[in-house]
Amino acid sequence: MNKQISIDVDALSKPLTYSTEAFLSRDYAEAEKEKLWPKVWQLVERVDDFKEIGDFVTYNIADDSIIVIKTGETSFNAFHNVCPHRGRQLVNAPNTVHSVRGNRRNFVCGFHGWTFDHDGNNTYILDKEDWQGALTPEHTCLSKVKVESWGGWVWINMAPDAAPLMDFLGRAGEVLSYFQLDKMQYKWRQWAVYPCNWKTAIEAFMEPYHVAGTHTQLLAYGDYYAYSAAHDWHGVSGFDQKGLDAKMSQGGSVTRVGKGTDARVSTYELARENFETLNYTGSTETLVNAAKRLVDELPEGTPAAEVIAHMMKSAKADDAARGVIWPEIPPEIMTEAGLAWSLFPNLTILQGVTFALCYRTRPYGDDPDKCIFEAYAMERYPEGEAPQTEWTECAPTAEKWGSVLAQDFDNMEWVQRGMKSRGFRGTLPNPHQERKITNFHRNLAMFMGTGEPRLLK
Repeated sequence: MNKQISIDVDALSKPLTYSTEAFLSRDYAEAEKEKLWPKVWQLVERVDDFKEIGDFVTYNIADDSIIVIKTGETSFNAFHNVCPHRGRQLVNAPNTVHSVRGNRRNFVCGFHGWTFDHDGNNTYILDKEDWQGALTPEHTCLSKVKVESWGGWVWINMAPDAAPLMDFLGRAGEVLSYFQLDKMQYKWRQWAVYPCNWKTAIEAFMEPYHVAGTHTQLLAYGDYYAYSAAHDWHGVSGFDQKGLDAKMSQGGSVTRVGKGTDARVSTYELARENFETLNYTGSTETLVNAAKRLVDELPEGTPAAEVIAHMMKSAKADDAARGVIWPEIPPEIMTEAGLAWSLFPNLTILQGVTFALCYRTRPYGDDPDKCIFEAYAMERYPEGEAPQTEWTECAPTAEKWGSVLAQDFDNMEWVQRGMKSRGFRGTLPNPHQERKITNFHRNLAMFMGTGEPRLLK
């Protein structure tokens, strides 16, 4: 048997294992409602979705429902979605919808008409005198939730003593801030109720180690050896190479040189394949078109690093001509940024200079075998040209999500089922390429008090 020991961040480089309790146990899922979700920062919605003062969105997580409302040009309030009188939800927010949104001057309880303003103050109680003066504002106001914004998103934390959001994001927030995610807008946004635990789902997007076994069609266009690194609560992964020459020429992000003798051709083939099979994200049309012109604009034999530099310069100029201005990101930040960041506990961001592909997962009711899976693409657009989008519930098929995401879906359900097998001896995460996952379980155990990774022996 494996001996349980305390794992610190330095030990994550060693072979580790962890139990399946976090994925399968109904008691564990119940405990998350008290030990995890009320104590972590969680992304709710894009700031741009709140157009006018009084615009609100609901956010459901486990048994809690939160209302976020725009109160000023750049200010928001957040409250538990519950009337303090008899506990009725102020806004009906079933799990069968992604969220509820609208605009209100105030919130009126549908049970007895108690009324609340944008600051959560009670402004009307029918027959208040019947309480004989016992009702104080503390009794009758809405329960506040911490709310902040970063990266163009609104975030909430239910813990009154929660550290500021930027303290929680740490180095991940510093690096990603260079990409100016707040300047991006939705390209598409979709969600599905999926038959696996929320952790099974988000872990499917924490590492590129699975590309060779899951996305086999991509092997013709690129090499997918990867690294994975822990950054306190969060983690980053990127493409890695075992040889120094390859490492210097290919880079660790999604925009990189493909596999082939002619870097001009292979770079275009990889960019096109990623774009088309990732439901037209993971790149942009501008970048793909710039890559397509490489064979016309550069001589054969151009070194890989020069191919990438030319493509990026050309795409940057094309975007500027149509009103899309790139952020200036120092080369050392681009290197550190890698391919994708996982923000604890349930968010993954695959970032590019002008685009991002994001995944979020949440529990679905009380069932540890189901989750809400969300994915959305963002991009920089010329002023006024961003598409109008809404959250759309879509079946997990290639037609709706693209072939790469459909292949990931094909794994998630069967990982959930396979972990229940009495023949499964325990997890064997790759110490170099799946370190984000062991770091995730290390952090999860800090909240939950169980499930800490242990040395594999």
